[in-house]
Amino acid sequence: MISNPVPPVLPPFDPERVPVAHRDSGLPSVHPSRLQSAWLRSRFAQAPDWKPEVFEDVAHARSVTTRQAAVLVPLVERTHGVQLLLTRRNANLHVHAGQISFPGGSRDLDDATPVHTALREAQEEIGLHPDQVEALGLMPVYTTITGYAVTPVIAMIDPYAPLHPQPSEVAEVFEVPLEFLMNPAHHELRTWDMQTGLPASGLAPNTTRRSFYAMPWSTADGKRYFIWGATAAMIRNLYRLLIA
Repeated sequence: MISNPVPPVLPPFDPERVPVAHRDSGLPSVHPSRLQSAWLRSRFAQAPDWKPEVFEDVAHARSVTTRQAAVLVPLVERTHGVQLLLTRRNANLHVHAGQISFPGGSRDLDDATPVHTALREAQEEIGLHPDQVEALGLMPVYTTITGYAVTPVIAMIDPYAPLHPQPSEVAEVFEVPLEFLMNPAHHELRTWDMQTGLPASGLAPNTTRRSFYAMPWSTADGKRYFIWGATAAMIRNLYRLLIA
């Protein structure tokens, strides 16, 4: 018997309507020389001493039981520069419907390491074969407000790798210039008070405040992608690593 589908769980707010509290235009961009595949490989081979940012949703998640997960952060070297590959989730999914994300998901019992989880999930979601992935290194675990302890796996992928998105999970695969994402002037801290709907100050504790990073990006033909939440936070920490 076919049961009625479960309606997708949408965010309790429209993240694109949350006001921008701050843009980090005062921080330096990652130099273009550091956005080349050779330099990226060397950076992960000898990672510097650096500290990831602690985001507000991570602090909230400390009180919940977590589930291990991993995502693949795929970098693609093109003639016009290194690109970051992202997915747009199917709009009918129960969780995070229609949102921008990395390929990835929960750890299976058979997954020996976070790399195994990320590679398996990427193959299931977008048809990326593990043989076409060069894992460079791991980022610190990012704990989401929904209780997932996510390990980002940074990797270079074959620019000629054929991709076959699983339609039930992935609506679209697209690329964003890494240079754009590594410019903190494009990192928008959006903050609001969930009770009033008004901008909320970050100067004092506020249990109804919701803060997150967003990195809206538009293609040359005007198509808009709203990168936000956990995905944007992990990109922000990639910036912190590459600028260190």
